[in-house]
Amino acid sequence: METMRTMRMKRIAVGVVWALLALAVKVPAQATKQARAAAAAPKAAYYYDPIALNLVVLVPAPPAVDSAANKAELAELHRIEQARTLEQGAAAKRDEDEEDMFAFKTVLGADFNPEALPLTAALGEHVKNEQSVAGAQLKVVFPRVRPYNADKTLHPVCAVTDAVNSYPSGHALTGYLEAFTLVEMAPEKRGAILERADEYAHNRLVCGVHYPSDIEESRRVALLLFGYMMASPKFQHDLAAAKLEMRTKLGFATNVIRGTIH
Repeated sequence: METMRTMRMKRIAVGVVWALLALAVKVPAQATKQARAAAAAPKAAYYYDPIALNLVVLVPAPPAVDSAANKAELAELHRIEQARTLEQGAAAKRDEDEEDMFAFKTVLGADFNPEALPLTAALGEHVKNEQSVAGAQLKVVFPRVRPYNADKTLHPVCAVTDAVNSYPSGHALTGYLEAFTLVEMAPEKRGAILERADEYAHNRLVCGVHYPSDIEESRRVALLLFGYMMASPKFQHDLAAAKLEMRTKLGFATNVIRGTIH
């Protein structure tokens, strides 16, 4: 009798162990699926309406792979690469790593940082988000092979990808959107901010990871997108709060007129 009872208890114990093991395997698997789903979920626009502002119908297709225009752009990238110094390559890589509003600290000073300016940092993240939404849509509609994959004799110095997503440049689009925002916040620095935006965008060519027309279209898209954002009450609210914060903490006068973008 004791033997039968012991055997039954062992069978029950083994069953419990297997059930616990199955649960332990199942929970991480479900968590992994949820994490993957969250990662794959597309970002939602924060300040603009992608349906009202249909960028797809406003943006021209990039030059065809075998076109004279595309070949000329590849030749230009070779010229940039041949002239690229170690210092230029290092600066381009630094810009690649700092894809946010605070890439403009070279214009606004060391005190222009996210720790000191939380409202400004939040605004910058929302602005960058708009690039993520608009840029992702355009990259899908206008697939373009990266220049270093189209021409294996190019030698990029920044991160590379096999994805067909060169057009437009996300970094350049971010840079111009952040620049246009900062011009509204510090119009007296307009010239230096826009010059820095051009430098930031050009560094994608120095990196060797984009075509010149990727950069040109990023600026054009940024102008279209920023014009829409300026009509958004939510953007105007966040812009006003960040502007007051930045100007107060950086010692700028607070009674300034709005900036203009050309």
